[in-house]
Amino acid sequence: MPINPIKAIIVDDERLARNELKKLLEQHPEIQVVDEASNVDEGVEKIDIARPDLIFLDIQMPGKTGFDLLAELEKSPRVIFTTAYDEFALKAFEVNALDYLLKPIDPLRLADAIQKLQTEIQLEQASLMGSSRGPLTEADQVFVKDGEKCWFVKLAEIRLFESVGNYAKVYFSTHKPLILKSLNALEDRLDERVFFRANRKHIINLHWIEKIEPYFNGGLLVELKGGEKIEISRRQTVKFKEMMSF
Repeated sequence: MPINPIKAIIVDDERLARNELKKLLEQHPEIQVVDEASNVDEGVEKIDIARPDLIFLDIQMPGKTGFDLLAELEKSPRVIFTTAYDEFALKAFEVNALDYLLKPIDPLRLADAIQKLQTEIQLEQASLMGSSRGPLTEADQVFVKDGEKCWFVKLAEIRLFESVGNYAKVYFSTHKPLILKSLNALEDRLDERVFFRANRKHIINLHWIEKIEPYFNGGLLVELKGGEKIEISRRQTVKFKEMMSF
């Protein structure tokens, strides 16, 4: 299956490192470097404008780190970390980056990373799960940062958002990190066919519902596959039944 050119941005504070990577990428015409940035703020601005498929991202930069950059993006493109500091390797893999390249970059390791990227894109195309410019889809990946912990998470893996003051608690796997985002802001960006506002405090992923039973005042109680029990308010129950064709 043919793959369109992969748009990439390089974010690295060292001009020499950016030039070296661009030179290596000349051997990979499928990667189209559309821009570069020397710090996090510049990187965020250019990523928002160019909407790249891939970021080659340095971790240690003056002021803010590569992890800080990811935390500022609403939707994360694929990321290949490039850094001279191997102590960050474990953290990079914890956030489920596509790959991690240690400087000076080995051309064979770069080729492996690009092959991995192409395989992932082909699988996505085959399952018709390409990203959308509209609402965030289940296939989209978001970056979640809570203190020193960082994760890349596909929205399909998130079963619940819970309002906690000005924050939202994100439930996926065994993790429940907090992000600085209101439930209303999340609701505006999520696909309403998948993510349903159950009540004032919760948005649930409909695909994670295991059981539904009647509840007080004409509402419903749903149990998610993670074990959480969430009340659907009486007002939202009407909409829920329409959606689920009760």
